[in-house]
Amino acid sequence: MKKMTIRVMLGSLMVAFSVASQAQAWPGQTIKIVVPFTPGTGMDTIARTVSPKLAERLGQPVVVQNIPGASGNIGADNVARATPDGYTVLMGANTMLITSQIYKNVSFNPTQDFSPVSMAAYGTLMLVANPKTGIKSMKDLVTLAKSKPGFISYGSPGIGTPHHMAMELFKAETQTFMLHVPYKGTAGYVQDLLGGELMAGFLPVHVAQGFVSAGKLTALAVGGNERHPVAPTVPTIQELGVKGVNVDMWYAFFVPSKTPSPVVGRLHTEIAAVLKLPEIQSVLSKAGLDASSSTPAELTAVVGKDYQRWGSVIKRNAIAAD
Repeated sequence: MKKMTIRVMLGSLMVAFSVASQAQAWPGQTIKIVVPFTPGTGMDTIARTVSPKLAERLGQPVVVQNIPGASGNIGADNVARATPDGYTVLMGANTMLITSQIYKNVSFNPTQDFSPVSMAAYGTLMLVANPKTGIKSMKDLVTLAKSKPGFISYGSPGIGTPHHMAMELFKAETQTFMLHVPYKGTAGYVQDLLGGELMAGFLPVHVAQGFVSAGKLTALAVGGNERHPVAPTVPTIQELGVKGVNVDMWYAFFVPSKTPSPVVGRLHTEIAAVLKLPEIQSVLSKAGLDASSSTPAELTAVVGKDYQRWGSVIKRNAIAAD
């Protein structure tokens, strides 16, 4: 019995020593950041902006690989199944908490199959209306929606996108019904919103404010906890009396679960340092993104809370993707 106990203890020590040795030697090769969407998207911009500076700090090349498909699920699954050694990183977003619940046969769980590393950036959404509708405030929108259920049409770039889910949450909290018109991408959605074929919708604040300033759209509210510096005169949804509708998009770095904690810690430290650089913040700001890091624990809490929040919206409205 004593010999068995000693063997178990020695085995545990060897495993611990092996993990510690790997962590100390890390990184010893190229690190890959998987972006589960096409080039030019917010995730891609963050990954390609951060990667050169991250490579300098880690002393190893950091490459970006785009693996799009199934609204990000294919790339995320690729990382979930990768060896948990710190050499494969996911550039994720809150969209994976949504798409993993609206698509059938998704093989990964975003709350269990990844180890959060750090938040990367936020993107604020603005609720807007076409001026032809005569809707000049959020109160006008809610009043009209309640008086004529289904009369107001709103669009989105597709089922399960942040634009769609933001409005579904807004509808739930205001107890209104508006007709959703999903598009296959952003271009057609924005075109019809500007043209008046759609009455309202959510847009990234940096995109929306340009149209608002030109008189082509009416700003009703922003979806963050605070007013946004791009549109400082536009109140938040919560300011206007509707609680629980923080619909900020967030982007973050993840690695496969079971990645050694020292590796996660090193990645977090270096990514957080890169995100604090003024030149990095400037590039992301011009892309409509507000750089922001977090501890792994803080990101874990955000993921758990948002997974449940969006899950309840999805179930309540029976939202599903083809």
